[in-house]
Amino acid sequence: MELLFWLSLFVVFYTFLGYGIVLYILVRLRRIIKGNRPIPGFDQDFPTLTLIIAAYNEESIIEEKIANTLQLSYPADKLSLVFVTDGSSDRTPELVAAYDQIKLMHTPVRSGKILAMHRAMKEVNSEVVVFTDANTFLNKDALMLIARHYADPTVGAVSGEKRVQQEEVSDATAGEGFYWKYESTLKKWDSELYSVVGAAGELFSVRNSLYTDVEPDTILDDFMISMRIAQQGYRIIYEPAAYASELSSEDIKEELKRKVRIAAGGIQSILRLKKLLNPFHSPLLSFQYISHRVLRWTVTPFLMILSFVLNIWIVADGGGWFYSLILAGQVFFYGAALLGWLLEKRKIKVKALFVPYYFCVMNYAVLAGIRRYIKGSQSAAWDKSRRKSATATY
Repeated sequence: MELLFWLSLFVVFYTFLGYGIVLYILVRLRRIIKGNRPIPGFDQDFPTLTLIIAAYNEESIIEEKIANTLQLSYPADKLSLVFVTDGSSDRTPELVAAYDQIKLMHTPVRSGKILAMHRAMKEVNSEVVVFTDANTFLNKDALMLIARHYADPTVGAVSGEKRVQQEEVSDATAGEGFYWKYESTLKKWDSELYSVVGAAGELFSVRNSLYTDVEPDTILDDFMISMRIAQQGYRIIYEPAAYASELSSEDIKEELKRKVRIAAGGIQSILRLKKLLNPFHSPLLSFQYISHRVLRWTVTPFLMILSFVLNIWIVADGGGWFYSLILAGQVFFYGAALLGWLLEKRKIKVKALFVPYYFCVMNYAVLAGIRRYIKGSQSAAWDKSRRKSATATY
């Protein structure tokens, strides 16, 4: 029982903190042995590029998105702009159609984001394709910063950074911002060691010649598209200077809905990317993939519960002061998360409780996502989470 407790606790620690420590050490060793990875400059012949924006019923924000898109820096003769508004029943297609610089693709049938992307990709002939969401705003040099990496023939995809904007007075979704800051650090190190493990749909790009359609029922299309490119032996680069800004979820309920969908998609992706579980195929990529994604999306939330139950059992069985101390730490952490939940329901803001509360919500979402995927109740249809109603800056 004690062995199982320590094994469970180790996996939980490794998943959320240990991998970051190991990754940092490996990156430092790589720098000592091989030096820093070279970063391509801007003194090159940039590739032709198509920016695809998927928009579903975004009339409240689409004009601001268009204004943001038109101010992006890139050689005009090499840039194409495509907005796909399939299924939109509001004025989104009409507002996009008013701009001659933009190609509008629209059909009234709502068949899901991934099929809309497939339809758009059939008409793209540029060397590089960049995908971004309608409710995110890119910094002016984002496309240039991303495209420069394709000068390296080993690069098959480039992911930008997601930045979550917070109100001056934070609320329970502040944990989302903290989480993404930590994730961004891990992605920087992943990219430097070898490859990022999947791209974020807010801003990512692919080499067009490597793009393959994913199954229509794919839940995490951005993750699957990028990882299938990685399976072909190409690297996914992380470019944090190219970023997509968006407001945090409207409330923790909306953030939970988004996380459950991601978790369901994570299980689906693991089942469809079995080749990456074989360390003999691509040892370094498999190590990063299992450490950064697979553990989070599968066993770790269950092991959190198991380690807590076993800790109680061991203490009750006279396990000694050290196990009591560990149990006290667990009780304190989960108690803080519970208090954060109770206060959030009463709209009381206590910033110190945001991180444990969000952490527990995130892991509960994995359990709910696994259950939803097993039941077959997670749809791949286009469905957006509500974000705070404020103007984004970029």
